[in-house]
Amino acid sequence: MKILAMKFKFLGDVALMTPALRALRDAYPRAELHVLVAEESAPILRHLPWIDRVWAMPRKRGTWQVRALWPMVKQLRAEKFDRSVDFAGNDRGAIMSLVIGAKLRLAYKGHAGFLGRARCYHKLVPRRQKLLYEPWYDLVVLREGWGVRLPKQIQIEIAADSGLAGAAAELLPTDCMLCHISSTQPKKQWPLARWREFAAAAHDAGLRAVFSAGVSQREQEELAELRRLDADVEVLPPVRDLALFLAVVRRARVFVSVDTGPLHFAVGLGVPTVSLFGASGARSWAPQGPRHRVLTGGKCRCPQAWKTCANHAACMVNISSGRALEAARQLWRVGNKDLTAS
Repeated sequence: MKILAMKFKFLGDVALMTPALRALRDAYPRAELHVLVAEESAPILRHLPWIDRVWAMPRKRGTWQVRALWPMVKQLRAEKFDRSVDFAGNDRGAIMSLVIGAKLRLAYKGHAGFLGRARCYHKLVPRRQKLLYEPWYDLVVLREGWGVRLPKQIQIEIAADSGLAGAAAELLPTDCMLCHISSTQPKKQWPLARWREFAAAAHDAGLRAVFSAGVSQREQEELAELRRLDADVEVLPPVRDLALFLAVVRRARVFVSVDTGPLHFAVGLGVPTVSLFGASGARSWAPQGPRHRVLTGGKCRCPQAWKTCANHAACMVNISSGRALEAARQLWRVGNKDLTAS
């Protein structure tokens, strides 16, 4: 049997798909398990030894690159998959499911999309409105669609490229706390004044902190502004290669972050995390387990569609630097067991 799983969403969403992929592997141990994701997401899954093949789809958001995509489509069709599951259920996934042509095609039942989207699949599972930790939704599709047994606990899994360990060590020294200050949605960010307080307090507590941000111009400008506020702050240079960035994150003793994709990378790589939530639902997106601490700033009053907070009292301000430092100190004593073992 050959099974194809796909998810065309953001980087963090691909990381959160891994429990469902593991459930597929456990349910069909003799099957070939293939995964199709956008090209930029492929490093997240490429080094998991229990996935047989990761297909990296070339794409540009908002457009279809048919000429670049067609050779891969032909290769995927030639695989003659027995089953496919689309964990996103968006238009791109629906069209790819149809043209690849697995014998059985499964997805969530969406409430939008192009006319006839539902006909791209053989079975659709309604998405329940009850708030769950996001990985459970992918697992529910498998349970209700194919009878796959749900795990007792969620475990995000990512494997960094061991060949990049040396390059990662040059960027992030041993025994460092990596603090990721930015998100693609500015309303999710902790104020720079809080990060400055946190940096000073961490230094006084003897904890070495290095600060990072996304590679976009706006996010790198946020990091530069933090450095202007405190010239002693150590910053990570922009790492545009996702595979290298994963190797860097794996080295962290503790990872402190707002709600963003790198937070889920750290969880999957086995790094203890302190996560800061306000403008997004901690119940749906915050890491779970004893090696993770979640701090919330209260109810967000921004409409969900807003990317930037326009309220005079932003919810993220309510998370104090003292709370964040205490959570980091607790996890510092635990440390990155995976790194120690290696």
